[in-house]
Amino acid sequence: MSTSPRRADRLVTIVEDHLLFAEALELALGQEGYAVRRVAAPDQPSAPTTLVHDVLAGEPLVVLLDLDLGGFGDASRIVEPLARAGTHVVVVTGSTDRARWGRAVLHGARTVLSKRGPLHDITATVRRIHLGLPVLLPDERAELVAEWHRHRDELAGARLRLESLSARESQILAHLMKGRAVREIAGLSVVSEATVRTQVKAILAKLQVSSQLAAVGVAHEAGWQAPA
Repeated sequence: MSTSPRRADRLVTIVEDHLLFAEALELALGQEGYAVRRVAAPDQPSAPTTLVHDVLAGEPLVVLLDLDLGGFGDASRIVEPLARAGTHVVVVTGSTDRARWGRAVLHGARTVLSKRGPLHDITATVRRIHLGLPVLLPDERAELVAEWHRHRDELAGARLRLESLSARESQILAHLMKGRAVREIAGLSVVSEATVRTQVKAILAKLQVSSQLAAVGVAHEAGWQAPA
């Protein structure tokens, strides 16, 4: 962690696990006259409380937050408590998933910026916030939030379809998620390959997908685990 001299109304805190990007961002902001503080995320999954406390300890004007923080995982969960504390949260992410962008905005982020864009976009956004100017148009915000709601509804539907699987179909899907082929599943289950193929077809029909890969993708996306 590195810290520049504190100027309370111009302090920007960076929460980013890519060192080179964080250093480049710190340099660009420093050239704009901002005091910059970097906070490292825990390197393993943990409750967000400690990280939120560490970020707020410097009383930053703006927090530049990456959504994917290595071992800590998805940082979406700290957007709301940071925003609720009165900090301006700007998500800076490599993710192109606009549903995730919408979730961050819904939870209080002022805007979401892509890491693929120029650093100038980030420094300009910080400057606009400092000047009290808007950084996300109402129509853009509404579009992002709608993406999140659509995604959430799709997940809810997928979870209902997954719950419709029989116990045996759930076992087969669990095997597929481990990368096992039909022949291997048949051997482990002591049944014929034809029987397993029939069960796989039933899974695809219930999940409304056309391939085993898509079925596995639905299960992963929904956070599904086979019943014990």
